[in-house]
Amino acid sequence: MYTSGVERPSSLQRSSKMKSFITNTLSDFFFEYETPRQVLVRSRRVGVVCRLIQLGVLAYIIGWVFIYEKGYQSSDTAVGSVLTKMKGVGYTNVTGEERIWDVADYVFPVQGDSSFVVMTNYIMTKGQKIEKCSEPPNSKNRCSSDADCEGRSERTGDGHMTGKCLVNTTKMCEVLAWCPVEDDSSIPDPALLMSAENFTLFIKNTINFPAYGVMRCNLVEGIDNQYIKSCLYDPKTAPLCPIFRLGDLVQMSGFNFAAIAKVGGAIGIIIDWTCNLDHDQSDCKPIYSFHGLYGNPDEADTARASVGYNFRYAKHYMEDKQEKRTLLKVFGIRFDIIVRSVARKFDIIPTLTAIGSGVGIFGVATVVCDLILLYLLPKREFYNNMKFKVTETMEKEPLDEFKSEKEVSKSDSAEGS
Repeated sequence: MYTSGVERPSSLQRSSKMKSFITNTLSDFFFEYETPRQVLVRSRRVGVVCRLIQLGVLAYIIGWVFIYEKGYQSSDTAVGSVLTKMKGVGYTNVTGEERIWDVADYVFPVQGDSSFVVMTNYIMTKGQKIEKCSEPPNSKNRCSSDADCEGRSERTGDGHMTGKCLVNTTKMCEVLAWCPVEDDSSIPDPALLMSAENFTLFIKNTINFPAYGVMRCNLVEGIDNQYIKSCLYDPKTAPLCPIFRLGDLVQMSGFNFAAIAKVGGAIGIIIDWTCNLDHDQSDCKPIYSFHGLYGNPDEADTARASVGYNFRYAKHYMEDKQEKRTLLKVFGIRFDIIVRSVARKFDIIPTLTAIGSGVGIFGVATVVCDLILLYLLPKREFYNNMKFKVTETMEKEPLDEFKSEKEVSKSDSAEGS
């Protein structure tokens, strides 16, 4: 039988070569380290650009990420509650009728929530009962005949029209309503409860940072019963006192109390808890600020629509077996207490993340300098040849299909020697 001059490797030899190939590959993977090729370029312009970019990145990491944004800390927002309590007594004398107003009369709602209204002015309509009467003189429902008063209910009216025009008296439509109907064409000026300027507001705010197990109250260390009895909030002399004078609140929000008391308005009280828990917990204290939430205190346009804040409130009672009520159109200052909170504390995970991202940004300097060297400088082709090494593809020998490229290169160099 004819035999070829080249013997084909047996299965045992192929298995041995396979095992040797796998062993060498694993050995190279675990016990060798490869580093990218670097080219040292002596260029003042490129060197200065590189160092400036690296300096800017370093300033960004240290100044912005770590110092300003506290990138080395984790953060948590608080869960909290707000309780309020008003104190003060008001006095009015309207057309010879003296009246005393206490907390139960001028605070809405009376529970002491984080949002409430303090009455500063009002229009009172007494002894209303359901019957037929004329619309008030300031109503739009003027008429000249019964046809103008067809049975309907106007959105801005005071009751249901009966279809009768009171031509001989008021020249207004007759309505079935709570009579006498309210006449709010003239708002008392100055406000009837100007004494509300001296009312006081007590705020109790408790917050909890669940991620850190920290609970704080605005009645911080040093604020005891004796201090609360005598203190009054002042941003300079008593910034932690939880008792506020209403006149001061309005003034610090940018409004004039007499102007806002007449037609009402809205004031926001911000309690800011920004705490660094890397320090002692006693350093975690609230900061109060005050903002006008409705209207512009410098607005001079008297033709603005829907100025101020008001609502209606009725007190019902029985008299001679007939239901009656006293209606009050209340003008007041709405106070909204808003709690903003964030606590920060050192955490290794965001610290490592910030450092890692900063190190990655340093690569921007390399990219920019490479672009300059490869595309802008006159000797860009020389640098391109130094940076990149181009090699031709080497075909493997048929009998050495399991040899690695390193083995091939080693054998080639051995043959050359």
